[in-house]
Amino acid sequence: MAEFTGVALQTVAANANVLFTETPVRSGSGAVVHREGSGIITLRGCMNQNRALYKVTFGANVAIPEGGTIGPISLAIAVEGEPLESATRIETPTVAEAFSNVFSAVLIAVPCGCCVTIGVRNIGPDPVDVQNANLIIERVA
Repeated sequence: MAEFTGVALQTVAANANVLFTETPVRSGSGAVVHREGSGIITLRGCMNQNRALYKVTFGANVAIPEGGTIGPISLAIAVEGEPLESATRIETPTVAEAFSNVFSAVLIAVPCGCCVTIGVRNIGPDPVDVQNANLIIERVA
């Protein structure tokens, strides 16, 4: 299991990843790899089974930045840079700087001998303020 956080307020540009600046819990097995301050995490497959299965859970407070365009905020867990539709969350605030919460969870299978990268991407057309971002990765099989 591993936990990555981005507690401080960050403005995430359109098509950019949420950055994770702290690692409260590190993966003891080395199967989950992350460089602090990056928005990319690598999940490693297994050596002696058909695949490794990970549960990825993401939650954060989100808002439209001061002076930003009012409209939907769209964040998605992405695999190899591709946002997963099933892990896309949309929040539509009515004013700037009004924080609300988004949450998403997904299972990701990694074939033996392979690695995949994941991240949380702003898939909307405008910048988004993100605070208290939390990503938890659990190996479930």
